[in-house]
Amino acid sequence: MHWLLRFLITAAALWAIAMYVPGFHMNTWVDALIAAIIFGLVNAIIGPILKLISLPITILTIGLFSIVINWALFALAVWLSPGFKATGVPWPVWESTLVGSIVMMLVSIFVTAPLTRSEA
Repeated sequence: MHWLLRFLITAAALWAIAMYVPGFHMNTWVDALIAAIIFGLVNAIIGPILKLISLPITILTIGLFSIVINWALFALAVWLSPGFKATGVPWPVWESTLVGSIVMMLVSIFVTAPLTRSEA
C-alpha cells in the first residue's frame, strides 16, 4: 500500500514542478501519472546501472556526483514522458531539469523515504 502512496506523491511532485518551476509544461493530471510511471521505471531500471558505473567518482566527490546522476535520470524521464516537457522558457532546459531534479530529490528525502523506512 505504501508503494501506491509513494507513486501518488511522486505524481503530485511532478505536477508541482510543472506548475511552479519555470520551464516545464504539463496539461493534465493524467500526464502527471504517466510521468510518475516513467520516472519510477527510469529510476528502477537505469538508475542502479548509472550509480554502479559512477561509484568511483561519487566516492571521490563525497557523494556530490549523485546529484548529477539524479539530474540525468530526471532529464531522461522528462524526455521520455509524452505530456511532461521541459520548454526551455524562460530558463534553458538544463537549468529547468536541474531544479526539477533537486526538487524531486528533496521530495524523496523528506516525504517518500520515511514511508520506505516504515515498511521494514
